[in-house]
Amino acid sequence: MRRLLLPGAGLAALLWLCPAPARAQAASTPAASHSQAHFWKHFVLGFGTSILAHEAGHVVAAYAVGGHPSFGFDRGRPTIYSGIDSRIDPHDQFIFSSAGLTVQALLNEAILDIPHTRGSSFERGVLAGGIATTLFYITLGRNANVSDVSFMAATSSLTKGEVSLIYGGIAALQTLRIWHDPAYAHFFTAPNPRGGMDIGVRLQHDL
Repeated sequence: MRRLLLPGAGLAALLWLCPAPARAQAASTPAASHSQAHFWKHFVLGFGTSILAHEAGHVVAAYAVGGHPSFGFDRGRPTIYSGIDSRIDPHDQFIFSSAGLTVQALLNEAILDIPHTRGSSFERGVLAGGIATTLFYITLGRNANVSDVSFMAATSSLTKGEVSLIYGGIAALQTLRIWHDPAYAHFFTAPNPRGGMDIGVRLQHDL
């Protein structure tokens, strides 16, 4: 089985994606506030889409190897059970456990490789979701007995460190590509009507 561990804690580590400091605005306008709200709404939607793709990868992989995945809760945590006995079919369990991070890595690669108009807030959310999930699983979620990394190590010749290096290396390369792509400048900011950038916190000065 596999317990779903939410990667929200890894999002903070993504703050270093911003290639340059964003400047705070001295005052806000309705248009700027709307732009920010629109940006974060689509960013969160993209982030959530990446997480759903991760879980869908597990489910599809389970069916592909003949498993019967099921859903439930374990100590209040949403849980996906693979329906695979890892002692009898370790290879199938490895495929199941690796599917989530692999799908997110491939999704990010598709965004970064396929020619298109880049830089939308939804797209940024998808990229952030994939990288944040990887950071979570190779750090806070690495040593949990039911984590993806733990199961991949237990059902293959790889160690937890080697699994972490593989997926962490992919995430690091993707982060560097985002960092050097002008389309993703000011990764966590939204454009304002004056052509600058607004960040999520606005400062109001009283004269």
